[in-house]
Amino acid sequence: MRRPLRRPGMRAALDAAAIPTFSGPRAMAESAEAIRFLRAPGWMPRGRRVYAVGDIHGCPDKLRALHALIAADYATRPGKAAGIVYLGDYIDQGPDSAGVVELLASAPSATGLPAIALLGDHERMLLDALSGDRAAATDWLWAGGKAALASWGLDPELPREEWEAALPPAHLAWLRALKLSHREGDYLFVHAGVRPGIPAGEQSRDDLVTMRQPFLSTEQDLGAIVVHGHSSSPAVHIGTNRIGLDTGAGIGGKLTCAVLEDDLVALLAV
Repeated sequence: MRRPLRRPGMRAALDAAAIPTFSGPRAMAESAEAIRFLRAPGWMPRGRRVYAVGDIHGCPDKLRALHALIAADYATRPGKAAGIVYLGDYIDQGPDSAGVVELLASAPSATGLPAIALLGDHERMLLDALSGDRAAATDWLWAGGKAALASWGLDPELPREEWEAALPPAHLAWLRALKLSHREGDYLFVHAGVRPGIPAGEQSRDDLVTMRQPFLSTEQDLGAIVVHGHSSSPAVHIGTNRIGLDTGAGIGGKLTCAVLEDDLVALLAV
């Protein structure tokens, strides 16, 4: 039997051109100097950089540390128009939901960069509860709402009808201004995911903030590279159609940020 023809250098050339697909442990930089870039599954607009931040879940100390990394990276590598996209789920799980909202609602941004904040399912539960949805109120209390109320200095047993008047107006205004999605270049930023086969402009609010399957398992073209949180994992997932950034900050894991520019991606984590 004739052996298959092997072309020297062909495997290396193919590997160099390939888009990485992985969900195992990857090097996440803990300092601006240690940042390392990989080939990304998509392109950002020329001259643009986005820092996409995963689920924060009541951890303001981790958020401050990540902001310091972002600021240091931008100071080390200036020259691109940069911004931050927060992927939602700022409250619950961690010890200080109020502290996270206060930090993000304060102007100007702690990093000095413009920011876009997306709606997560935990914020949606709270907002729906404030609108009179009793089921949403029950769900939110079960999902960490009692600890969140306590972080605002409120009695965790405070009746739902009194939450609106008791919560800081500036915090409520910030929560009500959260966006469902953001699009830049080849990337669509959402909290949870999208429903495969549905155009981006026709995705439902529920899917954008709660989607897991079939989104997480599909390999089909989604019309954009979806950058999302919501489904926590110890490691970042980077595939051909999505980047998953929820690494469980509120339950003892890292708070992770993807740095997207040109056709590259790097990870910062605290």
